[in-house]
Amino acid sequence: MSTGSTGIDPLVGLRVPQDPACDVFLTGTVFLDIIFTGLDSAPVRGTESWARGMGSSPGGVANMATALARLGLRTSMAAAFGDDHYGEYCRDALEQGEGVDLSMSYTVPGWHSPVTVSMAYEGERTMVSHGHEAPAPATDAVPGRTFPHCPPRARAAVASLVPGRSEPWVATAARNGALIFADVGWDETGRWDLDALPDLAHCAAFLPNAEEAMRYTRTDCPRAAAHALAERVPLAVVTLGAEGAYAVDGTTGTTAEVPAIEVEALDPTGAGDVFVAGFVTGTLADWPLADRLAFAGLTAALSVQEFGGSLSAPGWSEIAAWWQQVRTHADQDPAALERYAFLEELLPTASRSWPLRRAVPTIGFRQ
Repeated sequence: MSTGSTGIDPLVGLRVPQDPACDVFLTGTVFLDIIFTGLDSAPVRGTESWARGMGSSPGGVANMATALARLGLRTSMAAAFGDDHYGEYCRDALEQGEGVDLSMSYTVPGWHSPVTVSMAYEGERTMVSHGHEAPAPATDAVPGRTFPHCPPRARAAVASLVPGRSEPWVATAARNGALIFADVGWDETGRWDLDALPDLAHCAAFLPNAEEAMRYTRTDCPRAAAHALAERVPLAVVTLGAEGAYAVDGTTGTTAEVPAIEVEALDPTGAGDVFVAGFVTGTLADWPLADRLAFAGLTAALSVQEFGGSLSAPGWSEIAAWWQQVRTHADQDPAALERYAFLEELLPTASRSWPLRRAVPTIGFRQ
């Protein structure tokens, strides 16, 4: 498996021969994302809008897989792929381009790939998606494995919790020693009941946003919500949007809060996935809680300055370019820079200038 575009392995000093080959396992739906940016406003009914930018990339669970792989974690993903050109492109981009292990994935003949069109404007986004649930794999699709109930042995796994639903693979992964990191979406039932998230019992870390955390805990303060959640999970991390993030370690009582980095957002698609990937990386590398929060926030901030979801996930070379650039500003607050001083020993020599733009407005060129 790949260790990122620069070959940096954030766990290099921690690996021992008996470790699992996989650092992080995840499963979900892969979409082809088509992202329009540079819109001055939302499209108006009955008119045609022209976007100044566009990107195409694998999306859905591929956002998280790409973000993890670019940070040097050995990433394995179980997903269905259509046998259309979109599916072929997404699979190739992940497997060949990012080094994601897809041995747990399978191709569905005659099934078309789900598609999402995302329009970014005024720091927000509007999405339209189309797709159908993938059929279960044939018995010989993934030899020797039951998809995805028997995940590979891994250091960690990332799950997306859904009210009223339990995913058997989560319990299996936890029993096999994986740390389970979980986020959650909007509760369409309106119940906001933590007991309706049965897989929360297997989680080492829970990472909702402020609104979700407050609704689930019946509190009116995201920090109070984090403390309440830390009574249910070992580690609660609440993202605060432009204010940064707040975390409570329920096992030690340690708390940490890190402000967000102010950036000009081009496209917020996938930023939440990048935040989780950064936090997972720091946790597996055994960094202090505040450093993990700072790193997660930094990677998310870098991602919103790029087009697309998986396209925007930063690697170590992008982080190094930012670190080199930000220190050259004479008006930088020394205390703010000190917050990221822990990066100094990790980062490669910056080989790329800042800012960076990597968007590809098509799904590929003929060779």
